[in-house]
Amino acid sequence: MATAQAVRYGRHGGPEVLELTEIPLPEPGPGQVRVAVRAAGVNPIDWKMRQGLRGAPPDGPQGTGMELAGTVDALGEGVTGLRLGDPVYGQVAPGALATHAIADADALAYKPDDLTYEEAAALPVAVETARRALRDLALQEGETLLIHAVAGGVGLAAAQLALARGATVIGTASGRHHEFLRGLGVRPVEYGDGLERRLPESVDRVLDASGRGELDLSVKLTGDPARVITIADRAGAERLGVRFSTGDGAAAAARALRESPHVRLPVAEVFPLEQATQAHRRSEQGHFLGKLVVNTEASLPR
Repeated sequence: MATAQAVRYGRHGGPEVLELTEIPLPEPGPGQVRVAVRAAGVNPIDWKMRQGLRGAPPDGPQGTGMELAGTVDALGEGVTGLRLGDPVYGQVAPGALATHAIADADALAYKPDDLTYEEAAALPVAVETARRALRDLALQEGETLLIHAVAGGVGLAAAQLALARGATVIGTASGRHHEFLRGLGVRPVEYGDGLERRLPESVDRVLDASGRGELDLSVKLTGDPARVITIADRAGAERLGVRFSTGDGAAAAARALRESPHVRLPVAEVFPLEQATQAHRRSEQGHFLGKLVVNTEASLPR
């Protein structure tokens, strides 16, 4: 029987609950394709689900990882527009940390030739989230956007999209990332107490990608909770009347990738598939520039 390798967990807990296991090679259903995964992104939602902070307890082995880049390995019934061997990237149901994963055909976009598989795998979740947040904020040309945690994947994607719209972008980030951010056109400021005094100008809208208690100040700066959105602080959003933004789905991520071909994210660190535990642990620690990626190339059959 043909098999694949996949990182799974059967109970909530720390990174140590992740196991690299051998599974039957998954088969695509109607409208789906199987992707030979070359690289998969790691996002905070992955370890929050693993810890039990999001979603129901697993009722069996649960995959992890929601974005991937690779090549089309098998086609399900009714799939058109994709061929075997096509290089693709996109968002999938949890299970991207594997040698092979199933994706809806409409959830995949063609990988640009100038992106490596690792670079491509860093993009789907961040680009979709950033586009959705800016849409819901109704950011306008000439406005000033403050992004909390601008050096993360979503923050960097949102900054690039906002700058392309003609907005001014201010972002909170650790000092070691400021030079890189200035190179993008972002005006960086340090985290922490006294942030309001350090801001170079007034703020029209705020995207909170941090979730570390910045919402009270954000509402104060804008004067209106409708001008603030968070992807990381559900409790604070409910308390203050701020919108908490959740995903529009995998097909929306594919559209976002096609419509935002200029967005690029630095890959902070790369882990082999057998070190998925370390990748999750590093993601929980935070404070890195860009995205973490798991490379599955060495695990694929030759």
